[in-house]
Amino acid sequence: MLAFLLELRRWWFDGEFYPFAAFMLLVWTVWVIRVVLKRQYRPWLRPWIGTTSVIIPVVDEPEDLFRDVLSRIVGQGPSEVVVVINGRRNETLEKICADVGVRWVWTETPGKRNALRIGLEQTRGEVAVLVDSDTIWTPGTLSELVKPFRHPRVGGVTTRQRILDPERSILTRWADWLESVRCEYSMPAMSVLGTVGCLPGRTIAFRRQILLDCMDRFLSEKFLGVFLEVSDDRTLTNYTLMAGYKTVYQSTSLVYTDAPLQLKKLIKQQYRWARGSQYNTLRMMPWMLREARFLALFYGLDILVPFVLLGTLASWVAAAATHRVRPQIYGLLPFSGGGLGSLFFILVLGGSLSLLSLSTRFGRHFAQRPGDILFLPLFMAINTVILLPVRLLGFFRCAHNAGWGTRADSFAGESARNPLVAVPYLLGTIILALAVYISV
Repeated sequence: MLAFLLELRRWWFDGEFYPFAAFMLLVWTVWVIRVVLKRQYRPWLRPWIGTTSVIIPVVDEPEDLFRDVLSRIVGQGPSEVVVVINGRRNETLEKICADVGVRWVWTETPGKRNALRIGLEQTRGEVAVLVDSDTIWTPGTLSELVKPFRHPRVGGVTTRQRILDPERSILTRWADWLESVRCEYSMPAMSVLGTVGCLPGRTIAFRRQILLDCMDRFLSEKFLGVFLEVSDDRTLTNYTLMAGYKTVYQSTSLVYTDAPLQLKKLIKQQYRWARGSQYNTLRMMPWMLREARFLALFYGLDILVPFVLLGTLASWVAAAATHRVRPQIYGLLPFSGGGLGSLFFILVLGGSLSLLSLSTRFGRHFAQRPGDILFLPLFMAINTVILLPVRLLGFFRCAHNAGWGTRADSFAGESARNPLVAVPYLLGTIILALAVYISV
């Protein structure tokens, strides 16, 4: 933030062009556009009448939690509910289904995608509602979720999502903040355009025919020669958009989910999401550039920002430590010289400006949860120390064989060697080199 403001000042008054400032100006411009679009968002209000099939893939869940999940879903009166238990037999889950009065099927083939296929074959509703087995519905989740299907071109709908008891730890607070940012800014803005790029998988509704039409591709399509089980929600969203339908967000439909309490599990979750999101962005980019240019810009920046931040930080640290390379920022400061003293000043002032930037951009969340403003420095530290490197690693490894990733006995990925795995590494290295170049 500090470098952006200093370079922008020099660019404005002296006409000296700075690529880093231009890039950050684009980032802020996109944010302003999202805010403008978000202000135009309105949830659907009129009810939709039709049949709904709830499909719940599950490997394993705590007994009390799963019973609560099923009871809440059944209580909202869907046309039918099917639980697909995949992997090892789980008599506890089978008994819970029987107690609650929910139909269940079992497949020894692990994997969420195959479970969704089986669930789709077992159901007949006009709208298929896909639900994660640890997602807690609130009153009206289903009736509100399906309202947008009154519009014949709406093909997929997602809910507003929050974290259960976010005050438990800094990790749950951070996870809830991320969900709030997504639901308060990104998804409403994209929904106005009818192109929510990823309908999060905790609870999504699709027209059943869309899923039937894309199921063969969903189960077999490869990226750089490898079938990837991750990111099934983003993949199904892609197919819905490519079929010519709108994907939208319904803010009046609310669900809760849990967040990892252990740092190791949180990193593993974020790594899985980073891989799935970025490989889908690369795969969808040609279509987005033709049909949804703002979506292409949004997801393109999502990939580029971590590379630019890392490249910029690396060039400044090298300059301060070696005294040989003098990045442009030193010439913009009110004093001359480099060294560790200058680096310390830059980090303190830059960090303060970044905190101010975050509190300004995401003020709606802090208005709802004012106590979280005290945790903002920790949120920023987690974003920098954990999320940034995880997203970079997820990009470099997005063509690696992998499975569901967080559950025992789930799909474990393919074992075949894939020479095309080098493509993301090469592309990422080029992006990082360019990021360093524009900041030197």
